[in-house]
Amino acid sequence: MPETLSEPDLPRPTALVLGGRTFDAGHPAVMAIINRTPDSFFSGNRHAGLGSAKEALAAAVDLGADIVDVGGVRAGAEGEVVSADEEIARVLPFLEHARGSYPELILSLDTWRSEVARAAAPLGLDLVNDTWAGHDPRLVHVAAEIGAGIVISHTGGLAPRTDPVDVSYGPDRLDVVRDVIRTLSAGAATAQAAGVDREAILVDPTLDFGKTTAHSLEVLRHTADIVALGFPVLQALSRKDFVGESLDLPAEERLEGSLAATAIAAWLGATVFRAHDVRATRRLVDMVATIRGDRAPLLAVRGVRRS
Repeated sequence: MPETLSEPDLPRPTALVLGGRTFDAGHPAVMAIINRTPDSFFSGNRHAGLGSAKEALAAAVDLGADIVDVGGVRAGAEGEVVSADEEIARVLPFLEHARGSYPELILSLDTWRSEVARAAAPLGLDLVNDTWAGHDPRLVHVAAEIGAGIVISHTGGLAPRTDPVDVSYGPDRLDVVRDVIRTLSAGAATAQAAGVDREAILVDPTLDFGKTTAHSLEVLRHTADIVALGFPVLQALSRKDFVGESLDLPAEERLEGSLAATAIAAWLGATVFRAHDVRATRRLVDMVATIRGDRAPLLAVRGVRRS
C-alpha cells in the first residue's frame, strides 16, 4: 500500500462565459437540442411545427437545460434541401418565442450560414454553433459583430451536409486527434482575430462529422488533449452513429451509450454537452462534477451526527 497519496491529476477546463453566466468544471452546461426539421436523424427531436418546438423548449428548461440550440436543417446528407430563406423562416419564430418567454436563457443557433445568423441577431443570439467548421468564412465575423460566442468545429474539410466516405487522416491512429487539435486551434485563433471574446469561444471535436466510428472513439479518448488548448470544450455526443455502431443500436436506443460517452468526456474536462435527453444528461454531468470534486453534494447528511 503506498505511503503517500496525491489528488487525481484531472484536466482543468477553461470557463465559458455567455449571457452573463459562467460555466466551468463545477457548473457544466447542458445544451438542449431543438430541431425545427421534419427529418432529424432522431425521431424524438423533430419539431417541424412551431407548437411542438415551443413545448420542447418548455420541457428542456424545466428539465435543467442551460442553453437551447435550435437548428433548421438536418446535418446529414439525407433529407430535403433547405434554402437560407427557409432556414430563417424555421428558426426565427422559435428564437423570438424563446427570447420572449425565457429572457435569461442562453440561445444558440445551429447554422453554417452567415445570413441566417445575421437575421437572428435582433433576437439577442448568445451563441452561433457553426457545425461545419467555417465553411462560410463570414459567419465568425457576424458572431463578433453581434457580440455572440461561437463554436469552432472539425469536419475533416467536408462541405455542409456531407457524410464521410473512405476517410483517412494518416497511417497512425492518432493522426485524427492531431488534425482535430490543429483545426480547432486555428479556428479559435481566427475567431479571436475576428473579435469574438476568448471566453466565448467553444471548441467542438465534432464526433461523427468527417470521421469513422474508430476516429470518433479515438478523439473522445483524447478529450483532455482538446481541453489543453485552453478553450472550453463542447462535446456533442447524443445518440450519434459512433454510439450506435459501437453497440449496434438504432438512434432510438442509444441513450445509455450516449450517457457513457458523456461521462467520459465530462471526467476528461469537457464543459458543455449538447443533448437530446436533458434530464439524464443534467444529472449525469452534475454527478461527474461532484465525483471530480468540483461540485459539492446538494445534501450531505449520511453518517453525520445530528444534534
